Amino acid sequence: MRINNFSLLLWWVFLFSCGENNSLSTGKNFSNGSVCYARTFKIETYASYTLVRIQNPWNKTRFLQKYVLVPRSKKLPKSLPEGVLIRTPVKRAVCFSSAICGIFDALGVLDVLIGVTEPQYINLPFVTEGISSGTIQDIGFSVNPNIEKLMFINPEVIFINPINTKTDVLDKLNIPVICCTDYMENHPLGQAEWIRFIGLLFDKKEFADSLFFEIMHSYNELKKLVTNVVFRPAVFTEMKYGNIWYMPGGKSYLAHMLYDAGANYILKDDPNTGSVSLSFETVLSKAEKADYWLIKYYSPQELTYEQLFKKCPNYALFDAYKSRNIYVCNTLKKSYYQELLLHPDWILKEMISLFHPDLLPNSSVHRYYRKLL
Repeated sequence: MRINNFSLLLWWVFLFSCGENNSLSTGKNFSNGSVCYARTFKIETYASYTLVRIQNPWNKTRFLQKYVLVPRSKKLPKSLPEGVLIRTPVKRAVCFSSAICGIFDALGVLDVLIGVTEPQYINLPFVTEGISSGTIQDIGFSVNPNIEKLMFINPEVIFINPINTKTDVLDKLNIPVICCTDYMENHPLGQAEWIRFIGLLFDKKEFADSLFFEIMHSYNELKKLVTNVVFRPAVFTEMKYGNIWYMPGGKSYLAHMLYDAGANYILKDDPNTGSVSLSFETVLSKAEKADYWLIKYYSPQELTYEQLFKKCPNYALFDAYKSRNIYVCNTLKKSYYQELLLHPDWILKEMISLFHPDLLPNSSVHRYYRKLL
């Protein structure tokens, strides 16, 4: 991403506007990290170290972990707060999250990556080539990683998704574990802001902040396009698996993005920030008359209406099916999850072009979704 001088000037304005109230009101001897959208981490910068707190998204009165970041170039302070000590920049890392791998790529630090879980879901050529050459190890599944391999390659830090990983097993390795709760952020820009925390671990603070500002500016400019839309089409998402239909909650990042794209999400009044489990009957009652149906799937074969009908003939009851207004994203072939965290503006632009094509008449070519055939 190209950063010009004008963008850097605006970035400093952004940092001041986010942080001025915090620094003036607290009176503490640190400048707050000016976290603007993220709700699952906090940054406190001191003279000799940086303290990062990861909030427990399932119990907001508690923290999942606290990290004390001390540059390798500085002598270890005699007095440090409670937390996991990490010397920066990190030089050897294992990552259990495809989205966080995308942040590594944006920061230009993929060379520190020595292991990943489930590489088949990481659509990054560097990782694919690394697995083939052996420079990056396949650590197995996130829910049951290969502990022996982890011990052998001996990373300095392991990035995990805490809901899918048994942290008690990893704790025995005595290796710092970074709990990445980015997916629990309820705003797309809150997810994107995780690049600012990850950037601290690699001494890339200024670069990460500037990248985030560009994303924030682009997203908010696109959002302005739908300010005065009169009609917001009704939208629902995903498919059922077995007897359960998992759909993003009404306070999730995707629900927020759909609203920002000028859509009327059928679960907008739901209070959940994560996904919710619904029966087919419940979805039908809410989405039968919806205008659009967005589906993400993972398959070497492209989904068709014929295949969709075979999966569940009752899908034909939805108006979006009848009117052939279904759009699908094959995440095996599209870098949706790697780019969702870093480029919510790209996905927002595509959604606006789907729901309000008149607002973006030159955006007929889509990066993620295609119309189902």
